[in-house]
Amino acid sequence: MIHYYVSFHNPLTFYLQVQLQLAVPAEATEPLELQLPAWRPGRYELQNFGQKIQRVEAFDADSDAALPLQKLTKDRWQIDGAAGRTVRVQYNFYAHQMDAGGSWLDETQLYLNGIQCFMYAEGRRSEPCQLHLALPKGWQIACGMQEVEKHVLAAASFDQLVDSPLIASPTLQHAEYEAGGLPFHVWVQGSEARPNWPVIVRDFKAFSEEQLRLFGGFPAPDYHFLNQILPYKHYHGVEHLNSTVVTLGPAELLMTEALYKEFLGVSCHELFHVWNIKAIRPAEMQPYDYTRENYFRTCFVAEGITTYYGEYLLARAQVRSARQYFDELNTVLRKHYDDHGRYNLSVADASMDLWLDGYKPGVPDRKVSVYHKGALVALLLDLHIRQRHNHQRSLDDVMRRLWQEFGQTGIGYTEEDYRRIVEDVAGEDLSWYFDGHIYGTQELETPLDEALRTVGCALMVQASGSASEGLFGFRTVVKNERTEVTDIYPDSPAARSLTVDDQIVAVNGRRVDMNLQTLLSTGQPVYDISVFRQDRLLTVSLQAEPGRRFWDKITVDKRPDATPAEQAGFRQWLNQAF
Repeated sequence: MIHYYVSFHNPLTFYLQVQLQLAVPAEATEPLELQLPAWRPGRYELQNFGQKIQRVEAFDADSDAALPLQKLTKDRWQIDGAAGRTVRVQYNFYAHQMDAGGSWLDETQLYLNGIQCFMYAEGRRSEPCQLHLALPKGWQIACGMQEVEKHVLAAASFDQLVDSPLIASPTLQHAEYEAGGLPFHVWVQGSEARPNWPVIVRDFKAFSEEQLRLFGGFPAPDYHFLNQILPYKHYHGVEHLNSTVVTLGPAELLMTEALYKEFLGVSCHELFHVWNIKAIRPAEMQPYDYTRENYFRTCFVAEGITTYYGEYLLARAQVRSARQYFDELNTVLRKHYDDHGRYNLSVADASMDLWLDGYKPGVPDRKVSVYHKGALVALLLDLHIRQRHNHQRSLDDVMRRLWQEFGQTGIGYTEEDYRRIVEDVAGEDLSWYFDGHIYGTQELETPLDEALRTVGCALMVQASGSASEGLFGFRTVVKNERTEVTDIYPDSPAARSLTVDDQIVAVNGRRVDMNLQTLLSTGQPVYDISVFRQDRLLTVSLQAEPGRRFWDKITVDKRPDATPAEQAGFRQWLNQAF
């Protein structure tokens, strides 16, 4: 048994005191090496948690004698002379990151993601662990691990330990419901939060049961929604073995339509991840290597399909209306079509590039989102299979097969496995889909529109209402009363005259002051644009090109001419009246 101890002296410093204690066999011939993870599952980028560690020391736990400790890399340490001893390693950890993948300490709570702060002994990740928490009187714990003694949590392995975040507090709110015969727990931390528990339990139970019906089984004996409801605007969620952390705010708006919609969406999404990435895991991550990038090309499955189902299943469970679902789908469409990186990078290659720049804007027009395009190609695939088999087969069957062949067996799936199952369910070769839309950059509008028409819907195209966007192909933002260019549509009139970061000061001699769109809407053949570029004043010309539009708004809606068969398809797909 390996023991971890967490305590804190002064929460105002945000520093936790962490200890790791383990017995080293007398016959050990190699020095003891300890490794701190460099990234966390659920966010595929190196985060180098060693930056948060202070003052690492090693001792013989029986005699308190110091042991020689050497740092080998940014997050790896070696202890000599450990054979035959019980070793205690202690250090401080800075818990001051309030998001769904972080850790936080203050006088009101301890919120801990162990992946950030717990080291493991090389070669001993599979050993059982216990986590001992020194907490003030009256504090309770919300966590997916079992509490075997007062404030002592047990994990079967290091992997389970660091995939089981916790919140400890005297003010936790809690509700419980049952779905599929299993207990589900909803925890809320945040003194400003006023959850409407009957509504939350009703809706969470509905989407939980819908997911359980889809898969026909669950990877864990229970599940915990750990919610940090914050007094300021925030939105984030991270999946775990049998829990999720959601950070959301502002707290006083939790039960309003806008924020409650986000609460439902992220919760349904993260629950789906219990199957799709925690149990159904790419072969490249069996097991996780916490020390470096774990490259995989199937994040369009792990995140894209989950993004699709996270919103879609809320409608299918009748937690949301079809109109509310389309609102969310239209947001995905807008984000996808806003970025011209979709012409330059496939969604499979974008899966690899998560480790490079997947969580920041990056340079213009370079990449595509595995979340947004991944959700759209999942929708396309689902509707195609449904149309081909008259809704007797769907993407549901693909996910069930993945669960049965890989999730239940613990075997990692490959790209080839995924394609094999998809084509088997579809009953046809899908080279057009994989070559064009997964490994290629072919446009999605035509096949997606054709697929939506089979369920009485279509892609609707509307011109942008902004002159700078629609006529000339550039976007601006006002910063400190300065109008700055932020985005330029490739091969547009703006692309031949303007550059990102230009400050626009005048149009045809008229000062720009919150009136740019008006000044560009006078119908003149040519506009003279005065800009500061690198603090030099320039005048450039902009000329609209007849017949060309930029940044059209693309949305999904029902077709008024939908046939009875298409309306029936809509009902079978969305489980709602047309």
